[in-house]
Amino acid sequence: MKKKMKRIQIGAAFILLVAALLLPEKARADYPVMSTEALQSMTKQKKDFLLVDTRSKEEYQEAHISGAVNIPEKQFEELESLLPKKKDALIVFYCNGVKCGKSKRTAKMAEALGYVNLAVYSDGFPVWEERNLPIVPGPEYGRKIETTMIRSAELKALIDAKAGDYVLVDVREPSEFSEGRIPSAVNYPAETFATKQEALPKEKKIIVYCNTGSRSYLAYRKLMKMDYKNINQALFAEWKEAGMQVEK
Repeated sequence: MKKKMKRIQIGAAFILLVAALLLPEKARADYPVMSTEALQSMTKQKKDFLLVDTRSKEEYQEAHISGAVNIPEKQFEELESLLPKKKDALIVFYCNGVKCGKSKRTAKMAEALGYVNLAVYSDGFPVWEERNLPIVPGPEYGRKIETTMIRSAELKALIDAKAGDYVLVDVREPSEFSEGRIPSAVNYPAETFATKQEALPKEKKIIVYCNTGSRSYLAYRKLMKMDYKNINQALFAEWKEAGMQVEK
């Protein structure tokens, strides 16, 4: 009986090994993830590593993390010469946050060239910028953007429909949120907004609001940089002036 069980176990292990060899190659999901604090410490200590911005050339030129080189995912083959000659050199890839797949896909291409010491800074440029860490701004950095406003009546209709195809985000401080808010809103303060990107589905309409628009403008701008497509801005002051319900 024991011999039979052993033969079954060996056979099962062999089948698993063959299956693993036959499976199509796919991008790894387990590259070491570097925190913002770790990357900041490495840059301060001037550790020997290469930081790669995998975003587009236009995004890089607008602003990028200090010391990063730009190897956009779609231009990897023509720019791979920017990678270190040593295959065991540490390379850290970043893009526009945790929902951006460019870092992992570019790391996979570097791995195919034989590089073995790869990591991903998954928080990406939005969180680095949000924490006021060193960046290199270009001439277009900070330019005024036009937001898409959603008026109170339209927002109320959306809330009343209870369709679940939107996320309404109050970007004010928690104390302001607790004093009164638009029904169905969640609270992610503007100062730490980029760190909450995992909770904001890209397939849904994202509506940000504050009292008069200054903080929600900053949140809107961050969403644009994180490549959200369906973004709206609302004003709490307008909501109250229209006599709409304020939830506490």
